[in-house]
Amino acid sequence: MLEVHQFPCLSDNYGYLLHDTESGETVCIDTPDADEYLRQAASKGWQITQIWNTHWHRDHAGGNAAIKAVTGCKVTAPVGDADKIEGIDRTVSQGDIATIGDRQAFVIDVGGHTNGHIAYHLPGACIAFVGDSLFALGCGRMFEGTPEQFWASLQRLKALPGATMMYCAHEYTASNARFALHADPDNAELKDYAEEITRRREKGLPTVPTKLERELATNPFLRADDPELQAHWAPKGHSGDAVATFAALRSAKDSF
Repeated sequence: MLEVHQFPCLSDNYGYLLHDTESGETVCIDTPDADEYLRQAASKGWQITQIWNTHWHRDHAGGNAAIKAVTGCKVTAPVGDADKIEGIDRTVSQGDIATIGDRQAFVIDVGGHTNGHIAYHLPGACIAFVGDSLFALGCGRMFEGTPEQFWASLQRLKALPGATMMYCAHEYTASNARFALHADPDNAELKDYAEEITRRREKGLPTVPTKLERELATNPFLRADDPELQAHWAPKGHSGDAVATFAALRSAKDSF
């Protein structure tokens, strides 16, 4: 059995500890706050044995060295970001496999936010840790990649089973919902989702993880291939162009 322990850290990050009850292994999914990860693991009585990094940003890999110094854990990180990440024991890329106990996590290339960004999909548990590539009703800023690259990355996430629970790294959903309603104002399912998000945040509850099938119906960045969104967002002369539509949506969100 796998258990995901989720907790807030820094200003708006979520920390995740993935624990395998059979082997006793515990994986840190990214390391935004080393002290908080160590406290949370201790509170659960878990021994940290691994770190799986999604990308190089400090609020995702900045705690590697401190956690490794205390626990002796092994660090797995994306090959494309390896020159910017401390303490790596193994680099991985698209199609590689990370393991916790007898469980397999398949590495997915989700470059775009950073060029080397990866996600970890555990099909046996129907979960994916997607870092800053995908958010509830949003996606990461395109700091390093290209629209073509990022859209291809999102296509790989879209291809996962709809029941997959997507564990993203930040509580950005309320802000994302405001833009999504601006981008896709006639989407009835999105309106219901946005109302639910408001209720959850008013109670101080998290809005992640999120189920992929819901994101496929409501997240404008996953729907850049939808003719209705393209009719509004595709630049002139780019009708039916999902990449151009995605780029327009991402640019609009950056300044929203």
